[in-house]
Amino acid sequence: MDRLDGPRLWPRPPKLPRPILMDQRWENLAFLHWRVPSEAVAPLLPAGCRPDEFDGSSWVGLIGFEMVDAGLGYGCPVPYFGTFDEINVRLYSIDADGRRGVFFRSLEANRLAVVIGTNLARIPYRWASITAEVRDDAISYRSRRLAPPHRGATTDFGITRGTTNVSDDPLAQFLTARWGLHTMFAGRLLYVPNVHRRWKLTGAEVTHCSDRLIEAAGLPGVADRQPDSVLFSEGVATQFGKPYLVRST
Repeated sequence: MDRLDGPRLWPRPPKLPRPILMDQRWENLAFLHWRVPSEAVAPLLPAGCRPDEFDGSSWVGLIGFEMVDAGLGYGCPVPYFGTFDEINVRLYSIDADGRRGVFFRSLEANRLAVVIGTNLARIPYRWASITAEVRDDAISYRSRRLAPPHRGATTDFGITRGTTNVSDDPLAQFLTARWGLHTMFAGRLLYVPNVHRRWKLTGAEVTHCSDRLIEAAGLPGVADRQPDSVLFSEGVATQFGKPYLVRST
C-alpha cells in the first residue's frame, strides 16, 4: 500500500466487500484537528495498531455532524433513530496489514437506543445532550455527556466555512479519506471498511472552541490551543461492508 508522505494519497476508495452492513449520510461536517505526538497517541490505540502520521505528527480530530437516515443493509433507513447529531473524537491508525483507518475514542449521540446498541458491538458511543445550529455559513455544535464514563464532559465549538476548495490538499485528504475504522470485538482487532464519493472540502475558521471531550479521551491540554486544521464539508453518503480480522503482529 502506498505511503501518505506526499500528494499521492488515495485516488478512489477501495472496493467494498459485500454484504453491505450499514448505509447512512453524514451532513454539515465541522472537522477540527490538532497535531499530537505519536508517543501520546500510541497507548490509546488497540493492540495491533500504531499511530498513522502526516508531516511527522499524529493527529486527533473533533468532528461534529448530522447523521442522517442510518440503517442496516442498503437503502433501509431506520425512522427517527437513524437520524441524530453526533460529535466524535478520533485518532488515526494503521494496522499490521497496512490498512489506514480511524479509531474512535468516543462518539457523542443524542439517541439512547443507538448508544446501547452500538455499545454491545464495542463502539464507544456516549449518551449526550447535543445542540447543532446551521445558519448560512456558520455551523456550531454543543454537547454535554449524560452518563458515565466522564459524565458531564462538554464541548462547544463553531466554525465559519470558507470558499476555498481544499479537496486536493494532502493533509485534508489524510484526515478525511479514511476508508475504514479499527475496533476491538471479543478481544480481536477488526477493520470495518467503508466507501463514499470523494469529499468536497473547504477551509474554515473557528469562531469558538471550549472542549473537554479530547481531555476525556486521554489527551489533556490539546484543545486548550487553536486547532491546526479546520475543514468543512456539506457531506457524503456512505456504506460500510464486511469487517476484516486484522492479523496479529
